[in-house]
Amino acid sequence: MGQGLTVISTEQNPEVRLTVARCFRTLKSSTDSSDVIARTEFRRAHYTSALQLLVSNIQADWSHKLTAAQRAELWDDLFLKGPPEQALLVLMDAIGEPTSNLDHVVSITEKFLQRGRLAELLWSYCLEAAPSDSPQLRETLLGRISALPDITANRLHPNNRAAFLPQQYYTLLAAEMLTALERTCQALRDGTDCSLTFVAQTLGKVCIQGHSGLVLAVLAPRLSACTRSDMVWQRVCWKLLENVPQRWMESGCRIIGNLVLANKKAQFVITHKLLLLQYKYETQVLRITLGYLAADRDRRPLLIQVIRSLAQAWANSSAVKHTPLEQQLYVSKALLLSVSLLKDSEIQELRSELLQCMLGGMQSHLDSNVLQIRRMGMVVGEYLSSRMDINGTKLKFEYDQDEETRELLSLLVPVACNEPEAEPDSPEETSETSESAQNASSQNTSGPLDDELTPYDMSGDQEISKAAPPRYLRDCVEILMSSEDPVRVELALKAAESLVRKNAFAAREISVQMSKVLLHMEDKYSIDGFLFLRQVTMVALTVTDCIPVTQYLTTEFYSLNYSLRQRLDILEVLALAAQELSRPVTEKRDPSISSAATAESTPYPGDNPVHWRQVVERRIQSKTKFLSKRATQTGGKATPNRYAPVAGHFFFPLLKNYDKPQVTFDLLGGDHLVLGRLIHTLGLFMHLAVNAPIAAQMGCALLDFVWAVRYHTDQMVRRGVLFAVCSVFLSVPSQNLLVGLSDQLFETRSWLADVAEGDPDADCRNLAVQSLVLLDKSLKKQLQDPQALSHNHSSDILRG
Repeated sequence: MGQGLTVISTEQNPEVRLTVARCFRTLKSSTDSSDVIARTEFRRAHYTSALQLLVSNIQADWSHKLTAAQRAELWDDLFLKGPPEQALLVLMDAIGEPTSNLDHVVSITEKFLQRGRLAELLWSYCLEAAPSDSPQLRETLLGRISALPDITANRLHPNNRAAFLPQQYYTLLAAEMLTALERTCQALRDGTDCSLTFVAQTLGKVCIQGHSGLVLAVLAPRLSACTRSDMVWQRVCWKLLENVPQRWMESGCRIIGNLVLANKKAQFVITHKLLLLQYKYETQVLRITLGYLAADRDRRPLLIQVIRSLAQAWANSSAVKHTPLEQQLYVSKALLLSVSLLKDSEIQELRSELLQCMLGGMQSHLDSNVLQIRRMGMVVGEYLSSRMDINGTKLKFEYDQDEETRELLSLLVPVACNEPEAEPDSPEETSETSESAQNASSQNTSGPLDDELTPYDMSGDQEISKAAPPRYLRDCVEILMSSEDPVRVELALKAAESLVRKNAFAAREISVQMSKVLLHMEDKYSIDGFLFLRQVTMVALTVTDCIPVTQYLTTEFYSLNYSLRQRLDILEVLALAAQELSRPVTEKRDPSISSAATAESTPYPGDNPVHWRQVVERRIQSKTKFLSKRATQTGGKATPNRYAPVAGHFFFPLLKNYDKPQVTFDLLGGDHLVLGRLIHTLGLFMHLAVNAPIAAQMGCALLDFVWAVRYHTDQMVRRGVLFAVCSVFLSVPSQNLLVGLSDQLFETRSWLADVAEGDPDADCRNLAVQSLVLLDKSLKKQLQDPQALSHNHSSDILRG
């Protein structure tokens, strides 16, 4: 056959038909020694070439003159009855090539899958007389088998076949693996040697590419049933997992028997990699893995080894600071589950290690600025102390439960087996139980039937107070400064915000004095919502008399003799005031409606460190979406607001003195929480200054400030830095970026790319990606501007 080959009609030339048929019979089933040698040589050296020749001539005239029956006999059988590994490679290469007519090749590939040729391929590699090939060819074949859905989807979309979809293909592949394994078991019983290397490599390759769920959903139930009592199946499964390449074993380890004792790489994956290096698996995987180590007497020493490793990792102060929160939660879960599997005698054996882990690890966790990490330390510390029972004392902490702590606590509850409910011992017991239940029900629901008086509804009544709330602002301040009456102080605090907003002229006269009183005020009388009431009043004062109050608060932030709590309060008040001032002037606030009315139902945001993280995420997400829409428009619509003229008064004073440690305050030292909150606040001020004339100057100053702490060890500080950088790119016009910050943009872009790829914190990586997107949009916008003066420089940055 060749490019110029013409078809000779078989009706007119029966001798041709006979010759071709004789050749096919010889290649398929002849037992003559010379024919066998010819067939072997054809398969080895000429089969692939023949298939490639057919595919290359798929558009030839002689090909189109074949009838359907002739095509099936001359084409399909040659693909479907020869060496399956060679046929699959030719078909995959044909599908991947940019040819115009693929229908026939695709149909043959579909038949290849439907007729069990994958099982034949896998089985051919299981036999001792497996196809002789090179490592490169085997690697290529593994790639084609594991990625067949991707190859077909890329070439055939949107006309892909159902048989090539991942759900169907990987389910079929798993079934074909089982077929090959069944043949292997039977061959071993018959005394034939087999090899599972290729099947194991296929399993590992498919699992590492993310399809382990579909494959193991078919393999696991069947292998679990077969290995229950059949030693041949058990040895086959163990050998299968033993032959999975080391780089893929983590994804394929499922049914391994005692392989963990005999195979060092399996032991490393089970006892180290799955527990200490990875943290993507669900809790059930941890239960299964640790339960597997604890279930057998020979494997329990590995459980002790694992607990020692987990205790060291959990107590490592460097790991607490630098590893992602998700990984720390994963290690905490693994430690709790493994310790819960220990016997009392084993607890005594590990007593010194567990005690060191509890004391050192709790200290590292409780010193963290991240609330979730502190709660992890409390939960794990409580459980370790309860298991060791030191001098009969047990640790007990008070903390609010969140999703992470509830999950950790749930691990301490033994998993109940699904057993049938116990039946009652006798009919008498059933009747007694039923009668007692009825009596209890009647006692709960019965009431005084002879009471004819209807109770009066007093749910809406309020206690009449002898004191009245102050009506004038100066009276309010006087009460807050000097009164010792808890009732009067509470009433004054609840009325303060409303009085400030209703009497702006009077508020301006005493704004700084009242702010000072509130900043130093303590909750001596346990007033409900005290922190919130104080905060909203200070915000009202800042908004009403902006520049004097802002100057006072920003100055006091770096002053001596303030607690960290007060410094955080200052930042919170400034942030809330800036947000209120940044609203368009068309939005009017009703001064008669006071925030104090909702003080009891609204939490104080400063008490919750997660509050700022949520604010940051919401603002980054919302503004990024907004800008992506606005980027296609001519420009953002600027609206007048009260913040733009005073933005510098909020921003620049907070950049002073940050590098001068005070007696009780060291931003660049140990006060990471305050530093992180300060950078977040400055980023918020920058974000709110969009369209303000001073935005470009603020952006330059902010980038200079955060550049020195961009590699900070605390993840909250790094998040603040990235939020601030993102705010600069959001708020500073693109032309100003290139004019004022051109020398820094290249280095900033390189740093953001490194953070997006390598930072251990997921939030930092996401913020870095957001910043890169915003920076690139600004640079590309300048490139599209024919009047841009920095065209060449911006293109250099983009190329970098």
